[in-house]
Amino acid sequence: VLDLVGNTPLIELVHFKSKPDVRIFAKLEGQNPSGSIKDRIVLAMVEEAERQGIINVGDTIVEASSGNTAISLAFIAKQKGYSVQVVIPGEVAPSIGDLLKLYGAKITWCEPVAGMKGAIDIAKEMAHKSGFHYLGQFDNNINLQTHYHTTGREIVETGLKVDVLVVGIGTGGTITGLSNRLREVNPDISVIGVEPRLGESLQGLRSLSEGYVPPLLDFDSLDGRFLVDSATAIESARTITEKEGILAGVSSGAVLNVGLRIAERRDSGNILLMFSDGGWKYLPASPWEAALAGKESLDDIHWW
Repeated sequence: VLDLVGNTPLIELVHFKSKPDVRIFAKLEGQNPSGSIKDRIVLAMVEEAERQGIINVGDTIVEASSGNTAISLAFIAKQKGYSVQVVIPGEVAPSIGDLLKLYGAKITWCEPVAGMKGAIDIAKEMAHKSGFHYLGQFDNNINLQTHYHTTGREIVETGLKVDVLVVGIGTGGTITGLSNRLREVNPDISVIGVEPRLGESLQGLRSLSEGYVPPLLDFDSLDGRFLVDSATAIESARTITEKEGILAGVSSGAVLNVGLRIAERRDSGNILLMFSDGGWKYLPASPWEAALAGKESLDDIHWW
């Protein structure tokens, strides 16, 4: 099943055409085995640690995550024979914990106010004290290189000329790796980053505006940044399902919202949206009605 990681579809969103000469495409990373783009980097980082002899079957891998990376790690560890310890900030989407328990991962919860920085610090301390292997998605250069060599290569091989790339910022690995690869083909590409707007109870580390700069993020690779609130992202994700029949995740909704705004400003060109995960895991939370009501409390949950 690990051979199914990557080589995800790149499709055109035919029902979102606003102007005849502006086309919108999406890379469906939810088609990875565990449902997100994180399968790519987790597999690459684990296999690099194996090549270096750092980890062996039966060892424990520890990682800080708000959801998708933890799920990917739990999935891949099942295939390779590792134990998993994940550190997660409180107030993530309700189904994340249930999925991780189903996979058999051990969970350490940290205070939401500590943000991802708090979770990272705890994960590193656990690795130091207990001899676990710290995966390190936020500062492991394998993250960036994986997107350069796989995700970026797949896009280039389609032959699509990408004029605008819209990506969730996250760890910075996806957007920097893709920017580096796609600029080799089209130096005039515009690379746009998208990040969540956080509520008062989630401090410090998920949003660049609140002081955390992911080490892998190359600011020089960005041509613009947008903040998107959770209600808008969730409602936009619902719109993807209604118009295209694609059940995409919350970050995909945020990316679509930004992509459509950019499309309105252009007279021509191809816009590529990175849909980083699928929407199945969010269904138990039923956020759609709250999003329609525009509830600001949605910003107090780590949806992406």
